[in-house]
Amino acid sequence: MKKLVSLMLAASAIAGSALAQQSPPFAPVTTDIMAPKPNSAYVQDARGVIARDPFGLCWRTGYWTPADAVPGCDLPLCVEPAKLENGKCVTPPVAVVQPPITPDAKPLPPVQDEVKSTKVSFSADALFDFDKSVLKAEGKSKLDDLSSKLQGINLEVIIAVGHTDSVGTDAYNQKLSIRRAEAVKAYLQAKGIEANRIYTEGKGETQPVADNKSAEGRAKNRRVEVEVVGTRAK
Repeated sequence: MKKLVSLMLAASAIAGSALAQQSPPFAPVTTDIMAPKPNSAYVQDARGVIARDPFGLCWRTGYWTPADAVPGCDLPLCVEPAKLENGKCVTPPVAVVQPPITPDAKPLPPVQDEVKSTKVSFSADALFDFDKSVLKAEGKSKLDDLSSKLQGINLEVIIAVGHTDSVGTDAYNQKLSIRRAEAVKAYLQAKGIEANRIYTEGKGETQPVADNKSAEGRAKNRRVEVEVVGTRAK
């Protein structure tokens, strides 16, 4: 009988020293909470797992203090990225990267090509000797100047049109105007311009720009008109 009383007193002493915490549980009953090592202020089994009552409360030893609290028993379990701070789970603020503020950028307008059309009228007397279709040195110089002005132009076409005065027959003047236009084409082609970019026409005496009754007027009518059509980037 005395032995039974002694066992009951010992059990009472153990029960008095192993008190469950009064705060609500912080981990499910099915979750094993490992006791801190090397020392623990909680009752634990042989595995080092803290003993819990049917309500999930962790059993403390008689020398437990708040400094011995562990997450899951007397401190909350924090799920990453939350961190335990002052007994609470605190989630660090997420840094929001703001895009740099820039003034509204307006798209640049597309680069457009400017259509370039130039029409030059050369005096036939400056290009050729009288009644001839062979270019003179002065005529070549004038065509050289024209060729230099074509640099930087995306050439589409060159149209060379020959004209004469009214002296002579219509048929003869027609052929002469064509020969002079062809002479201009041949020279420009020799300067590196593609032949398929140069077109020639002969108008003979059909399109005068002055009166053929005067020498001055006839000189104005003897001409070769050269028109250049192309594009130049603005």
